[in-house]
Amino acid sequence: MESSVQSPYVKEALKRATMQLEVLESAKRLAAYTAVDHHILPEHTVIGIGSGSTVPYVVDRIIQQGDKLNKNRVFIPTGFQSKELIVRGGLKLGDVDQYPTIDVTIDGADEQLNCLKGGGACHLREKVLAEAADIFVIVADYRKNTGLLGKSWKQGVPIEVAPFAYAKLLQNLHRLATLRMAKMKAGPIVTDNGNFCIDAPFDEAYMQDPHDVSPRVRSLPGWDHSCLGIPLIHPGTLFKYDILTHTYTAPCKIKMLTGVVEVGLFCGMAKAAYFGNEDGSVSVRYENGTSDTISASAVE
Repeated sequence: MESSVQSPYVKEALKRATMQLEVLESAKRLAAYTAVDHHILPEHTVIGIGSGSTVPYVVDRIIQQGDKLNKNRVFIPTGFQSKELIVRGGLKLGDVDQYPTIDVTIDGADEQLNCLKGGGACHLREKVLAEAADIFVIVADYRKNTGLLGKSWKQGVPIEVAPFAYAKLLQNLHRLATLRMAKMKAGPIVTDNGNFCIDAPFDEAYMQDPHDVSPRVRSLPGWDHSCLGIPLIHPGTLFKYDILTHTYTAPCKIKMLTGVVEVGLFCGMAKAAYFGNEDGSVSVRYENGTSDTISASAVE
C-alpha cells in the first residue's frame, strides 16, 4: 500500500509553488491597483473592462472607489468574464453599441506596450473597446514585460475567423497556423462572438517592428485583394519581411482574407502599460517611449 504521507521533497516543491503563485497574484494586483488609481478618475463615467487574470483586481479597485462615484458610471465588458465581474461587483452594465465613446479602457495583455492579445479569444471585442476609448491602459505581471512580441505568448498571433472558413484560411497560411482547441470539451475554442480562433506564428522581424502590421495598410491607394501577396508566405518563415519596400504587409493582408474577423495585434494603441514586479514595485511604460518605476510603498 502506498503511503499517503508526502515526502519532504514534495512538500518543499508545493511550498515553493505556492509562494511563487502568491508573488504572481500580488504583482497582478499591484499593477491593476496602480493603473486604476492613475487613470480611473472621478470625471470618468464610461469605463471599459477587459479580460484576463489581472482584470479581477481592476474591478476590485474600482469597487473600492465607492458607491458615490460608481453609481454614475457605466461599465462596458469585453467578454463573458468581465461581464460577470461587473455584475457580481454591483456595477452598472452597458455595451459598446449603447456607449460607442469610452473614457478609459483597462485591459490585460499577453505582451508589452504593443500588445499581442487573444489568449482568451476575446481580442475582437477587446480591440473595439480599445479603439473606442479616449485612454487605453494595459495591466499585467512581470512575465509580460518583454522587449519582443512572442517571447511570453508563444502560440502565435491569435486570429478570429468565421467557423466555415477556417480550413481555407489554414490552407492560405500553408497550414503553419493551427486551430485552437478547447481543453475542457471536445472541439475548437468558440469565441463570445461564435467564431473560431487560429494561432499563426510570425517571423521575428515583424515582431521587432509590429507597427508594420498596422491597419493603415487598408487606406493605401490601390489596396485590394490583388495586393494580398500570398507568394510572400513561405513554409518555415510564415511572413517574409520586405526589406526593400518596407510596406505594411502580412497581418493586414491576412485581415483582408475572406473569413478573417480580427487579428490579435494591438499596435500603438495603449497610452501606458503597468507591470507588477516581484519586489512589489510597478514598472510603467508610456506611449512616448519613457518609463517609470513606482516603489512598493507608493502602490498601496
